[in-house]
Amino acid sequence: MRLPVIKGIIRRRLLVNFRADPAAVQRLLPAPFQPKLHRGFALVGVCLIRLERIRPAGLPVWLGVSSENAAHRIAIEWTDPAGAGHEGVFIPRRDSGSVLNRLVGGRLFPGEHHPARFAVTDDGSHIELTMHSHDGVAAVRVVGEDSDALPPTSCFGSVAEASAFFEGGSLGFSVTRDGDRLDALRLETPEWRLRALAVTEAGSSYFADEQRFPPGTVEFDHALIMRDLAHAWYPEEARLVAPAGVVA
Repeated sequence: MRLPVIKGIIRRRLLVNFRADPAAVQRLLPAPFQPKLHRGFALVGVCLIRLERIRPAGLPVWLGVSSENAAHRIAIEWTDPAGAGHEGVFIPRRDSGSVLNRLVGGRLFPGEHHPARFAVTDDGSHIELTMHSHDGVAAVRVVGEDSDALPPTSCFGSVAEASAFFEGGSLGFSVTRDGDRLDALRLETPEWRLRALAVTEAGSSYFADEQRFPPGTVEFDHALIMRDLAHAWYPEEARLVAPAGVVA
């Protein structure tokens, strides 16, 4: 049994993005996925999202719940058997501070989550966010200020260019415990607006792991922030994968 469409408000969404060597990224992906490239780089990152008023479509707002969540992501593309091209994100790990999300994720709704602790300071322009998973595997730290421009070292020339790249990644494929399939979930936001985040500190233990990313194969690129957007999550049919060789 799966729940219907879930809707609510994205109160805050940080996309902390790293540029990476496509060969290093390819070995993390199951077939038929390939890294989606921009100027020769693969793009990986972590989505740190605060959700509010979350509830099945049709239920009143007062029944909605809130949560802090993290998803490590890789921008991907693939070609289906009919030859049509697609894009989305591959999600090797999800973490959540919500007990409810962890209970229903992968059971009543796609997306299995690891338990984690979040500490967030957000005054509407300055953000400090720390996440530590209970299993000690994942840790994230981000500090930054809202900005109108990307850092000059980014592989993107402008916020608009980065926005266009990531807007297409609405379909996410999440790793599951049983390892022979992926949970699939589509995010729809009627409005898509974001700003840059001028970062003074950004790190993820997932991308710092040299077994996944040997030295010199991954580097911080930029961060983006979205605020106060209505959204909906749509379950998609679970997909079979070829797990052999994938380092999750």
